[in-house]
Amino acid sequence: MLQPLPSHRVPRRAFLLMPLAAGALVASLYRRERKMPDAAAKGTGTEVDLVAFDDKGEREGTLHVQQIVKSDEEWRKELAPDEFAVARKAGTERAFTGRYWDNHEAGLYRCVCCGTALFRSDEKFDSGTGWPSFWAPAAEENVRTEKDDSLFMERIEVLCKKCNAHLGHLFPDGPRPTGMRYCINSCSLRFAKA
Repeated sequence: MLQPLPSHRVPRRAFLLMPLAAGALVASLYRRERKMPDAAAKGTGTEVDLVAFDDKGEREGTLHVQQIVKSDEEWRKELAPDEFAVARKAGTERAFTGRYWDNHEAGLYRCVCCGTALFRSDEKFDSGTGWPSFWAPAAEENVRTEKDDSLFMERIEVLCKKCNAHLGHLFPDGPRPTGMRYCINSCSLRFAKA
């Protein structure tokens, strides 16, 4: 006996969820402007300590440097449009589309904006999320974190300490030994093969 075809009516639940979905879409498209520190407003960056690495991921020593401060126009000239949208405007690339999410080569991941050593392949793991994931940075000194309450949730944003580029977010669901997952956008990185 033939079964009746399912109705093409939209369930009432869908109408209730549509405003929430629309709000989430608008929030995801909104790129918040990052407030620049007072020093940056004057065109100078504050001084920071960073750890230098060679492309094999070996520590070379500590550097005391000025943060890099540039206008949006200057960054636009140096970066591809998707890199600018992610690294300078806190955007997010789509999962499973970035150039490094499935990269298994040995090497070092540097900041796309300033070249600071951020992550090593030794700490990279497959999180199944579609973004490059690391259980620790190459050096804690080279990244910084801050609270991010965009998209109606509270997260921890990961930034490059030298140029304040948006890298991604930090989650407490990674593997041992740290239990952390640095979920990083490929657009914010340049890979240097060992």
